[in-house]
Amino acid sequence: MASRPRKRRKALGGLAPIAFISLGLYTLWVIYPVFASATLSLTDARTNRQTMSFVGLENYTRMFSDPRLGRTFAFTLIVTILVTLVSNVGGVLFAMMLNNQAKNYKVMRTLAFIPQVLSGVVVAFMWRMMFNQNGLINSSALKYGWLDAPINWLGTREMATFCVCVTVAWASTAFCTVVYMAGLQSVPPELMDAARVDGAGPIKRFFNVTWPMLAPATTTCVVLGLIGALKLYDILAVLTSGGPANSTNSLAYYVIAVAFGNGHTGYGAALGILLLVLTAAVSAIATRILRKRETNL
Repeated sequence: MASRPRKRRKALGGLAPIAFISLGLYTLWVIYPVFASATLSLTDARTNRQTMSFVGLENYTRMFSDPRLGRTFAFTLIVTILVTLVSNVGGVLFAMMLNNQAKNYKVMRTLAFIPQVLSGVVVAFMWRMMFNQNGLINSSALKYGWLDAPINWLGTREMATFCVCVTVAWASTAFCTVVYMAGLQSVPPELMDAARVDGAGPIKRFFNVTWPMLAPATTTCVVLGLIGALKLYDILAVLTSGGPANSTNSLAYYVIAVAFGNGHTGYGAALGILLLVLTAAVSAIATRILRKRETNL
């Protein structure tokens, strides 16, 4: 019996170096960059000069008088809400359609996940080619008489915002589909059989049985979808380059543009801290709300 505590202490002792290394890596790659960015945000640092001065909260108060930041925040909010909503609704619908054990459905499930495997740059390049004046969408619409003239999809603020939402939702729907399909596997068949016996139709079975059982999958998809949309950068950089007239700037894109494009690294760092706090707050609130739904099952 005395050997058990000794073995346990030995096992814990073996884990100590791993824990120390993990803590060191977390500090190096997460805590230190955040601390360095927070420190830089309190200065007037710029890339075109070697010296910098401490300015306190001046960069943060500057945000209230930055008109471009307001437009950027509005665009980010619109894209985040629309993409999260569309990708989750689409993910549930595709998961329901592909929830079949037949061999051909397995192939279709694999194909449905391909958009998630592709990088954001590849996805944006594909859709930019389709949204082009002579791209697949305009060419097909003109060929079948659906349009009289080609549409400049990326030429106006409204159309560019629509195109961004379509592109991001197409990519994120694939992830939601896989997560919801995994959630459907956890729905007890007995509950569905009992609902059928009680005379519940497909719609009632979905809202009274399937949808409540998908609560954990919903939490995962919504929270990760919100985080992904808030830090959206790569797709915008390729698809619209923030245009037209800076109308499709996300917060992440604006941070990069200010810090590296304009060279205002101090103000860019402050914007980065704002994005960090906003993302953490939104994900924490969404997680708390959705977790309550899970506990009520």
